[in-house]
Amino acid sequence: MRIKVKSLRCAIYTRKSSDEGLDQAFNSLDAQREACAAYIASQVHEGWKLVPGHYDDGGYSGGNMSRPGLQHLLAEIAAGKFDVIVVYKIDRLTRSLADFARMVELFDKHGVSFVSVTQSFNTTSSMGRLTLNVLLSFAQFEREVTGERIRDKIAASKAKGMWMGGLPPLGYNLPQDKSRALIVNEAEAATIRLIFQAYLRLGSVNALEGWLKTEGHLSKSYTSRSGKKSGGVPFNRGALYHLLRNPIYRGMIRHRGKIHIGQHPAVVDPALFDEVQATLEAKRRRYAARPTLRSTAPLTGRIFDAAGDPMSPTMSTGKLGRRYHYYVSAPLQKGERARSGAKTLSSEVEPIRRISGDALEAQLSQLIARLVPARSGNPLALPTRIEVYRSAIHLTLPRSECAAIQGRLTNDERLEDDAADANSLRLIASIRIRNRRGRTEVEAATVRNRAKDPVLIGALQRAHAMVDLDARHLPVCRTSPATQYGRRLLALAFLAPDLQHAILEGAQPADLTLEHLLAKPVPAAWDAQRKLFDHV
Repeated sequence: MRIKVKSLRCAIYTRKSSDEGLDQAFNSLDAQREACAAYIASQVHEGWKLVPGHYDDGGYSGGNMSRPGLQHLLAEIAAGKFDVIVVYKIDRLTRSLADFARMVELFDKHGVSFVSVTQSFNTTSSMGRLTLNVLLSFAQFEREVTGERIRDKIAASKAKGMWMGGLPPLGYNLPQDKSRALIVNEAEAATIRLIFQAYLRLGSVNALEGWLKTEGHLSKSYTSRSGKKSGGVPFNRGALYHLLRNPIYRGMIRHRGKIHIGQHPAVVDPALFDEVQATLEAKRRRYAARPTLRSTAPLTGRIFDAAGDPMSPTMSTGKLGRRYHYYVSAPLQKGERARSGAKTLSSEVEPIRRISGDALEAQLSQLIARLVPARSGNPLALPTRIEVYRSAIHLTLPRSECAAIQGRLTNDERLEDDAADANSLRLIASIRIRNRRGRTEVEAATVRNRAKDPVLIGALQRAHAMVDLDARHLPVCRTSPATQYGRRLLALAFLAPDLQHAILEGAQPADLTLEHLLAKPVPAAWDAQRKLFDHV
């Protein structure tokens, strides 16, 4: 009686750490695959059958699982396409004991066995697992020892001033022989000297960055073996700091915090290099002595604009040495416009991209101290999120500390449940943001001018003197004013009736002043006028 043998689908995995020799007609991967295929053929009586398909990783380390061939193989195993995985040697699959444990777990889950041609065992048995773990421990030990040996060799070589590989810096080319000494690129070296001299002349890396961009100087460009190009772009601040501090331009090599005399020639005069280092260090110490932005900007990390972009602190110094800080949205700091992907905003919540930190913090402190007296000592620590809109500030507050807030709210404030967090409440306070003559002002919505403004009323009267009423009793202009001032003054006669009535009664909004009206054109639509001056 003939017993039917179960068919076992087999896949072969091959790997080589370096890509050396892979361009040959018959390389290491081919040799591994041939040996594995022969082993599978010898087990045909056990039902073994090679499945077409290649799972090869040429030029990839076995120290991790970031290998395209291995990832493809694991995906096929998860799909249930194989019964046996065959490798030439266990360290071809992995050199990491932790990675192997994860693979064996996947193999067991999908009923897959693992076989090494030169180390014959099977993971389906306990003895096979023990043998595998012992072999893998030695493979991992070998990998770690090899890494230590390579690191020691690099350290010893750099101590002798040798260039130990990598992309050459601007000003140098790679050596064409085995001397491991960089070769000076005279054209690029002239640019390096120009950068060092320009830094001393301009006095700051920011100014140097702008000057290099204006002059058209670019970073070093590279072309990889595959033809991919990189570099050749304007210098940024980080690259310039690295360049100015790089001892390689003084004929030195840095390794793990130590400086060694290099075998390559310097391209910057030692006196010039040392002067630049002294200037950079002096500026670093002066900057370190300043109060940090986080210490002077308590809302850092919790404040966002109406588009959802985070607002980070910036600092500036006035003419008399007084320091000012602002919260600026991320797109504006990067020189970008508002994100195109941001949610659609109505004119009422048009994003504020820059706001005075002092003014905002003062208003928020007063607001929170009034609503939550227990927090009067440190009110700005209470909100977990602050969203800045043009006509309101939205605060996310812990529900546990908001028990008595409801009774202290004014008509311009309201409390809502936070849809994103059941443990929080959302306080909407009508604190408005104004930009006047380049300055940001933050004010409570309830502020109104309760005194009549004789200058504004006189201007309104002069504007009405320039118009007549038509048959429908609507104002029409008698003659077109010759000056821009006259045209803008005339617009007062066409203000919304309720705005004109408020001016005459002295109840106009705080920012409805003649200066504001004449500063820029007023929209013709009455609703737009009311929205502009927050008059509802």
